[in-house]
Amino acid sequence: MKSSGNPRLAELRERIARIESGERRSRGVLPFGLEAVDRKVPGGGLALGALHEVAGGGNGSVHGAAASLFAAGIAARTSGQVLWCVTRADLFAPALSQAGLHPDRVIYAEVGDEKAVLACMEEGLRHGGLSAVVGELARLPMVASRRLQLCAEESGTIALAIRRWRRMVEAADFGQPTASVTRWRTSAMPSAPLPVPGVGRARWLVELIRARAGECADFQLEACDEQGRLALPADLADGSVAAEPRRLGAAA
Repeated sequence: MKSSGNPRLAELRERIARIESGERRSRGVLPFGLEAVDRKVPGGGLALGALHEVAGGGNGSVHGAAASLFAAGIAARTSGQVLWCVTRADLFAPALSQAGLHPDRVIYAEVGDEKAVLACMEEGLRHGGLSAVVGELARLPMVASRRLQLCAEESGTIALAIRRWRRMVEAADFGQPTASVTRWRTSAMPSAPLPVPGVGRARWLVELIRARAGECADFQLEACDEQGRLALPADLADGSVAAEPRRLGAAA
């Protein structure tokens, strides 16, 4: 299906979104602030009061860190306290702060297993006083994802499920259907070379691999800054380097 400004196509997508959400009231969206990205996401941004999934583009820790920082940038652009649920105490708070999410805004909940992570996320979403709830999970069954989606819809709080795997066999679960509104995959890329010794701003390949009532897309972006905002690399923005389209696997 081609992306276009066809008003009939836009109306059809809106109707599908209303049907899939059970005609629940929209809570608005959180734009990325990049026209190239926001025009590909239904509604012009991430739906608030909804569940979204993020995963790294591979089994390596570098890609996993990129996924966590991508989620941190999203949470940073909300206004309020953020609940972050984990089973492993390996979050690096200074890195989250560099992605815009200051430690003073984060409530960390370290629990024993993923069942407890899901329960903690549900309680956080039901609370209604948080701006975002983040949970790190290897598996996200359909029933559990529906519960999270319903809780997010009721409170208006955005829910972010970061998919992390200890074993590659667990990664296959990421291809299974869930109730999430969008599903993202973030992979680390080489940063642009600098004219002086040093390391340039990190770059990511950010793939929108599922969007309810929308289309798949991928973007080469510069990583989140201290406000949680992504950027289009200068060599892509000025057209000096053409972004190569990628075909996404159907299993994703």
